[in-house]
Amino acid sequence: MACLLRGGDMKLAIQEFYETHGASLGLETIRVGQGVEREIKVSHVQRPGLSLAGYMKRKSDKRILIFGRMELSYLCDLDPELRLKRLKGVITSETPAVIVARALPPPRELSKVCQELKVPLFRTEVHSMPLLTELTMLLSDYFAPTDSLHGTLVEAYGVGVLIQGESSVGKSEAALGLIERGHRLISNDVVILRKRNSHLVGLAPELNKHLLELRGIGIINVAHLFGAVCVRSEVQVDLVIRLEEWNEKEYYDRVGLEERFTEILGLRVPLIVQPVKPGRDSVLLIETALLNHRLKEMGYHSAREFNDKLLETIARKKKIGTRV
Repeated sequence: MACLLRGGDMKLAIQEFYETHGASLGLETIRVGQGVEREIKVSHVQRPGLSLAGYMKRKSDKRILIFGRMELSYLCDLDPELRLKRLKGVITSETPAVIVARALPPPRELSKVCQELKVPLFRTEVHSMPLLTELTMLLSDYFAPTDSLHGTLVEAYGVGVLIQGESSVGKSEAALGLIERGHRLISNDVVILRKRNSHLVGLAPELNKHLLELRGIGIINVAHLFGAVCVRSEVQVDLVIRLEEWNEKEYYDRVGLEERFTEILGLRVPLIVQPVKPGRDSVLLIETALLNHRLKEMGYHSAREFNDKLLETIARKKKIGTRV
């Protein structure tokens, strides 16, 4: 059962943002004060652009603003009164924060407006475009729709596979077998899933990172037992394999023409239902399913090729029979 953790209604306080990402972004506080309580409500970041020239249509007031060399050069060419007027039009009470790139000194009017509106003002040595890209990636990841699912996430042959199934069906044992063969564990028991653009990315909660629970043995640390090469922090989820107890009354596809999908965070992910019973090597079957999935992604579909050949053979025999 999926449990929505966060989505578009999330907010990020400036204080938390600075404490978490300030060091990696090289942020230097110029004027913060009471503005630390402000909240970032959207993942978008922008440079003022035409707004500094007085064009205010379609201007968004809820985004972090980045002032680079071009914006500051333009402001310096204006007389102080007009400079202050333009800045008051660009920076509003809803602006979460202002960041000056290239470690440039902010104009006095910029500091004044930020002080009056209690908008946090930062400076960094990072250039405008790299800063814009990094901020967009950080905030997009934070505000991305997120789910928590029960299962085990493993990467094998470059494919991220989410192994699901009822309790005690053998998910952890299958993951252990894959790890022993050189594949990597991302998360066991609980998997955090995030939607990044059109991709689904899975990672482990901090509490059970690198841990694997095995009934009769207990909790083991995969990184300690098998080495750091056998774990990953996150991976794109390409396939879901659902393990279930073998049911003699159930029909299982023997050809592979049927394409099944499951929906997670609005994205369709290929699904394989794999029956489990004594004598069936689940680990080998999972590896085979992953290799077959890779072939399909490359355009080689064994089941379809077999079906096409079968239909050609039937048609050829019917044609010969008609002639006779």
